[in-house]
Amino acid sequence: MTEGPDNEARPRSLDTTATRPLTDAIAEAEHILRSSPLCTSEQMLAEGLDYLAGSVRAIIQSRQHSDRRFPLLSESTGPFTKMGLDNPDTIYYHANLVDGAEYLVEGVRGTTTDLSFQVLQGNYSASEVAGSATAFDDRDIEIAADGSFSFRMGPMRGEGAPPEPGYLGLAEGSSILSIREVFSDWDSETPGRIWLTRTDTLGEENPKSDVTPEAMGKFYERAGKALVSRMHTWLAFPEWFFGEQEPNTFGAPRLTPGGLATQYSSAGRFALAPGQAMIVSVPNSDAPYQGFQLGSPWYISLEYVDQQTSLTSRQAHTTDGMIHMVLAAENPGVANWIDTMGHAEGIMQFRWQRVSAPITDDAGPTARLVYAADIATELPDFAEQKVTPEQWSERIAARRRAFARRMRS
Repeated sequence: MTEGPDNEARPRSLDTTATRPLTDAIAEAEHILRSSPLCTSEQMLAEGLDYLAGSVRAIIQSRQHSDRRFPLLSESTGPFTKMGLDNPDTIYYHANLVDGAEYLVEGVRGTTTDLSFQVLQGNYSASEVAGSATAFDDRDIEIAADGSFSFRMGPMRGEGAPPEPGYLGLAEGSSILSIREVFSDWDSETPGRIWLTRTDTLGEENPKSDVTPEAMGKFYERAGKALVSRMHTWLAFPEWFFGEQEPNTFGAPRLTPGGLATQYSSAGRFALAPGQAMIVSVPNSDAPYQGFQLGSPWYISLEYVDQQTSLTSRQAHTTDGMIHMVLAAENPGVANWIDTMGHAEGIMQFRWQRVSAPITDDAGPTARLVYAADIATELPDFAEQKVTPEQWSERIAARRRAFARRMRS
């Protein structure tokens, strides 16, 4: 085959100087995972390497969305880009902010149980949590009859300036806008449409003149640093939150640190010996959203599309105002089985959102260890919860279909 002019001009060098900072960072991140005390088995190593693959994908996407002059909303997590004990019931979006800029947030409200907004200051790191400058939900903005809404964000107005309807003043150092759409019923609720525009640069051209070999070298260098930081950061969180807490217990419900204005959470670590299971019981709250999930020791959600590792109060079977769930490695044949996916240890977490009153201790969960062989006699509503293998397959199929409608991966 005769080579054309384009092929003749194509650089043939095998030099990998530009991408080497990222490939070196991937190797360093793998070393961090392999040397972690969490890496106790072949399963944990495999899951850690899978987590690393998603992290590489997420970091590259994040760097591609790092243009602060022309920001766009980006999906922060998904089934292949997990971090920070991501909630299986939530679609996360974020955009980078800069001091002095002005923004317009627009959208059409979907039918999700909750739509919330949060402005963060700083960044998450292995030594600190990004601060929440402000957090609110869609009840604080005006939504038209057709579901459309908009509000503006920008510099704080001077002292004594009258408040402006639909305007959010951003404190100095505000760095990230985070948006969450939260589903209580995967099957019936639908996401909305949300977009962000930086208005003070709207008419400017964006020639992408920074796409040069030198600039792309910096891109890979920054991506590599961000990847290593991401590994250190999120692997530090479980020790922060649960280091002194006894396993197989839940902490008292509390406002989520650095989280949403109307979110309470209760969490802990599970540690099951061979042949053990756990029965978790919690009152079915009147909070619009109540959800439970399991996470791996890597501080990410367990696989939640094809396995039932999470349940909302709308998805769960309820008996006399109580939800009783079974954490076990094998299916005990009940609707509220939470699959540990072979993990003897991991993280468990409840969230309540859009609450109108504090979640008190008596509304929180309890945990009780039992022998897996005794679940039929230990589970208070075993007879009511019983499902056949065919019914269980239908539950998983419905879960998969509902997720496919809910979001892309």
